Amino acid sequence: MTYVAEEFSSTESDILRRYFTNLDQPVFALVNLPEVVKGALFARYSRSSKSLRRLFLDEFVGDLDVSGDVSVDATMGLARAEELYEKVFVEYGDDSVAQLGGVHLACEQASNLLTKVLERGRLMSYLEQSTRYIAYDARLGGRYRYHRDPDVLASRHGTRYIGDMDRMFDAYSEALELVTNHIRTVVPQANGDSDFVYRQATRAKALDAVRGMLPAAATSNVGIYGSGQAFEALLLRMRAHPLPEARQYADQMLVELRKVIPSFLRRVDVPDRGGAWSAYLADISAQTEELVDSLLGSTPVDVAPEVELVDYDPEGETKLIAAICYPHAAMSETQLQRHVATMTVDQRLALVQAAVGNRANRRHKPGRSFERIEYRFDILSDYGAFRDLQRHRLMTIDWQRLTPNHGFVRPSLVDDAGARPLFDESMQRSAELFDALKPDFAQQASYSVAMAYRLRYSMQFNAREAIHLIELRSSPQGHPSYRRVVLEMHRLIAEQAGHHAVAAAMSHLTTEAPELERLDSERRAEARRTADA
Repeated sequence: MTYVAEEFSSTESDILRRYFTNLDQPVFALVNLPEVVKGALFARYSRSSKSLRRLFLDEFVGDLDVSGDVSVDATMGLARAEELYEKVFVEYGDDSVAQLGGVHLACEQASNLLTKVLERGRLMSYLEQSTRYIAYDARLGGRYRYHRDPDVLASRHGTRYIGDMDRMFDAYSEALELVTNHIRTVVPQANGDSDFVYRQATRAKALDAVRGMLPAAATSNVGIYGSGQAFEALLLRMRAHPLPEARQYADQMLVELRKVIPSFLRRVDVPDRGGAWSAYLADISAQTEELVDSLLGSTPVDVAPEVELVDYDPEGETKLIAAICYPHAAMSETQLQRHVATMTVDQRLALVQAAVGNRANRRHKPGRSFERIEYRFDILSDYGAFRDLQRHRLMTIDWQRLTPNHGFVRPSLVDDAGARPLFDESMQRSAELFDALKPDFAQQASYSVAMAYRLRYSMQFNAREAIHLIELRSSPQGHPSYRRVVLEMHRLIAEQAGHHAVAAAMSHLTTEAPELERLDSERRAEARRTADA
């Protein structure tokens, strides 16, 4: 696996060894730090172009008392961790014990294909370096930041892969400047906004507009927090994954996690335990793919809307109201549904309004009665929007392989700024590279696909999750591509499903797109900085 190693001074290395399980690999665990510091590090991670270890040195060490940690060496953590955990795990060896030990793990320089594999588990927490806040034209170790698959580089496609990727990043960089300058020409700086706030907000809008030019090979840093049991499940899936990068990262993750929670991961590479499990997952995936291709591979693909509500319960609101009544009544659910069916519209509305209450902000969510009904959507959006929506964990999501076959989405702002030729040329280069790679590298070919290309995926979630997802992703600072998706979801829930009460519960929906999505957020951030100064 190709990786640009960081360089640290001897003094920096002495400090880092106390808190990170290695200093020269892209995967490492955080140890010997207060939980609040680890959480703050990961929170800062998503908005910074720096690696986690460099971020720690530059912004966190000065606020910590490290004098008591002089004798600690986390890079030699395996024996120490075995001593701490083995006795507990042997004496209380139920699987649930593995839910009680958590780890903060950093996975750096991971492609945007791999990040979606890393972020699939429901019972984990993630923060990912954002293409919306960080310009990707900065180089790392003298090279643009994209994954270089060793097998591809060693093949007859290697030179072309590097050349085409570099030109895609060159075009991204040029388009970013064009769009940034255009925005600052047509959107005036408001009275009271500092130069810093204005420049940050206009730059963020430009980054939003051109991020679709980045290929899926573009690398990101991901911070993960999870229990031993959650990491075990993640590693078993990754070891079965057809993408070589996923399997390579799984091996590195296992090495680092065993320095911290070794006993919880004992079964992962045992042949008749984790090995058999991963083999099972790989087998069912390969067999199903082969059969589906033989049955459906030659079938023409119909034109479909961007967002389609494909499954819902026409009696959903009746069942919802019965679920609202259930914990406060003595009847069976069947009897409750019969009574709800006889209620007047005003009575039913009153019950829903009582269950929703006065939501002062979007974080005030109604209770689990809203989990009684579900919606399933089929979506065809650009890959950038999918990347953001995929991270919602309280749903069932599946996606198809990323290809250029569904066309791409070009923001109107790109046209307005005169960057359309750059954008379209990158899309063509992306598609042609995909076609060249696919016969020899069916999995790695997707690295070449630009994020503006559309991906088909399904999302299934209950009404409670719908309230959270749609309100959050329609917020003013949301990216225009996923704002469009969730606003259409809201419309379909109200109009197609006829669940007007559920749609009305989303009282913190934002339907009007702001001129600068990040402006209010930057204003609030500056106000906090001023207050703390």
